[in-house]
Amino acid sequence: MKPSPSRADVPLKLWVVLARAFDAVERHSRASIARFGLGTTEFGVLEVLHHKGELPVCEVQRRILVESSSTTYVVDKLVKRGLVRRRHSNADRREVLLTLTPAGRRLIEAIFPTHAAAMRQAVGALPPREQARAVQLLRALGLGAARRLDAAEGG
Repeated sequence: MKPSPSRADVPLKLWVVLARAFDAVERHSRASIARFGLGTTEFGVLEVLHHKGELPVCEVQRRILVESSSTTYVVDKLVKRGLVRRRHSNADRREVLLTLTPAGRRLIEAIFPTHAAAMRQAVGALPPREQARAVQLLRALGLGAARRLDAAEGG
């Protein structure tokens, strides 16, 4: 039996366990999305527009956590496929808004329930009560880590 980590080692152990858990769950996500002929970023754009409606490109980018150049490339592909439409904001012509086309809406409405079921299966090792607790703990961890980074960077 392994000795329990010292108190000083627990944060490091948490980081390793968190990274491995994320990797395992993300593999479920990638496999689910790949069945539909989409990449994870493409799916992320469709999903955020489905749930949030029309959004500025920068807000979509922030919500799906990818670099600006990647977002532009993915949006170009989705526009070319007829799944997303771009338009300039009436309030500020510099701002570009994204929305689903009818074809994009039909696609995400058809595939999202299957993906959601795959993700429920992926996290099913934890009972629902523990899943809810994990959400609380991980949200607190993420927000706290972001605040500490902002403070360290002088923000």
